[in-house]
Parts: sequence; structure tokens; C-alpha cells
Amino acid sequence: MTTYGYFLASEDHGPRELVEQARMAEHAGFDSLWISDHYHPWLDAQGQSPFVWSTIGALAQATSLPVETAVTCPTIRTHPAVIAQAVATSAVLHQGRFRFGVGSGEALNEHILGTAWPEAPVRLEMLEESLDVIRRLLTGKRVSHRGRYYTVENARLYTVPDEPVPIDVSGFAPTATDVAARIGDGFITMGPEAELLRRFRENGGGDKPASCGIKVCYDTDQDTAAHTVLERWPNMFLPGELAAVLPEPSHFQQATKLVTEEHVRNGPMPLGDDPEEHVRSLAACHDAGFDHVYVNQIGPDMAGFFDLYRTKVLPQLPR
Repeated sequence: MTTYGYFLASEDHGPRELVEQARMAEHAGFDSLWISDHYHPWLDAQGQSPFVWSTIGALAQATSLPVETAVTCPTIRTHPAVIAQAVATSAVLHQGRFRFGVGSGEALNEHILGTAWPEAPVRLEMLEESLDVIRRLLTGKRVSHRGRYYTVENARLYTVPDEPVPIDVSGFAPTATDVAARIGDGFITMGPEAELLRRFRENGGGDKPASCGIKVCYDTDQDTAAHTVLERWPNMFLPGELAAVLPEPSHFQQATKLVTEEHVRNGPMPLGDDPEEHVRSLAACHDAGFDHVYVNQIGPDMAGFFDLYRTKVLPQLPR
């Protein structure tokens, strides 16, 4: 059975707005929540980037929906021993309704301490060692670790959940997907990537849960919707590894000058208020075989978006 969740965009909204969106999502009938973990927004036009762990704490009081980071990079900006404590506390607050989504990260968020940005194979090695440390700490046992990338000395978490926290690993290319299949409790990607999902399942992922995210822009005027996407999220149209290697929002601003409104209109993203377009977009993830689908609204009319989904989109979606 496919579930449908709402994707809270920390780059585009402040913490109070994110908490309110979570309430609206629950009222509209969404099943769960994703929340992004950034230090910088992609672009200054997005304009936000609150500390995700504070927001996750607030979500525990505002909603009963399950919550997952999508995704945290637990390797450079924050030491995995510190991330483990944040994960454990979040899991206790959410009473078993918290999953930890991770990825190998972007220079945009991780370069801020002056650390060199490694090549992708090194980042994946760091991710694997980091998850080993985090999983051991989440047991509540005393941990000392001296690995290739991390050192932990006499660390023990005293506040831990009763059950292990599932850790899902993101993959947007074949190599990362293979790592996700090997070390993850589940798989995360963006869009109805059937080939990546097949690779995940065949290379060790088996029947572990797989989740995909999509973006839409609800507006009563399609032209306004296209303009909104071009202004606030043109970065999603950048090709290749640019999202992983560009270090500052200003660099994304420069790169996205190559994105035109034609790219937006010709893309797969629903623009406007036709419920059938929104249904087709989410159903494509279901048809590709994903267990969980998360949708993010780009644009200011959150009330209109949630009302459309409550009345005309969610009731039509395949389960």
C-alpha cells in the first residue's frame, strides 16, 4: 500500500511556517512528513534555513504524523556522534514515529567549516563509517571508535528510544544507490526513478521501503505558477553533479541563469490547479513501485494547495 506524505522545505520557509504546514498536512489527510536539512538555502530567493533539529522537536508537539529527515548529511558539518544524539532525542519525542534519512551531502551546506569537499567515492565511505558509529551509539552502549574518518572516545547516549531508529539512505546515481541497498534500512530518491529503484532492489535492497519526493506548484494561474518556480526553485533543473559541488547560493544563482521558463513549462512538474495533473504526477511514483511518495508545494498559497489535495487529489491517488 502506497502512502503519501508532505515534504517540508526548510530552505523555503521559517520554522513557525514549517510547523503550521505540518498541521495543515495532517488535517488534509497526508500520512507522514519529510523535512529537509540545510545550512544554506539553494538560492537567496528561497531565503530560509532553520536548524532542522529544533523544528523536529516542535513537530513532535504539533502533529502526530511520522517524521523523517530528507536528508541529513552526517559526515562533515556535524560529527556523527552529535548527530546520533539528535536522532535519539527526536525518536524519543516522536514515540517511534521518526526515521532518519541520510545522504552524502552537498558542498553548499558542508563546506562552511573550511573542510575540503571530498570526491563522491570518499563521501560515500565517510557516510558508511558515520552510520556505523550512529547505529552503535543509538543502542545506548558505551562506544569508542577510531576509524579512517572519525574518532569517538567513551561516548554513551543516555536518552535513547526503545526501538532502533530506521536509517534510510538516499541515492540519485547508480553508485550511491548500490551503497543505499547495502547499508540502508530503506531508499530515498527524487522523482519516479524506476531504474534506480530496480537497482536498489536487485543489489541488496530487497523489499525494504523505498520513498520518492516530487515538487509541484499549485496556483490558480498557470503562468504565475511557472514564474514562481523559475524564481524560487530553478536549481532543480540543473544537470549532473552541480547540486553536490557548488558551494554558495550565489553560485547557484549564476548557474540557474541558464534555466528558462520553457524548461519549467516543459518539465514534469504540475503547474496550476488541475487536480488531474497533480494526481498523475504522484501516481507516477506509485506506478514506478515506490512505497512512499512525498510532495512539496512551491509557492505562497499553502491553504489553496492543502485544500486541493484534501478534496480532489489525495482521494484519487492509487494505494
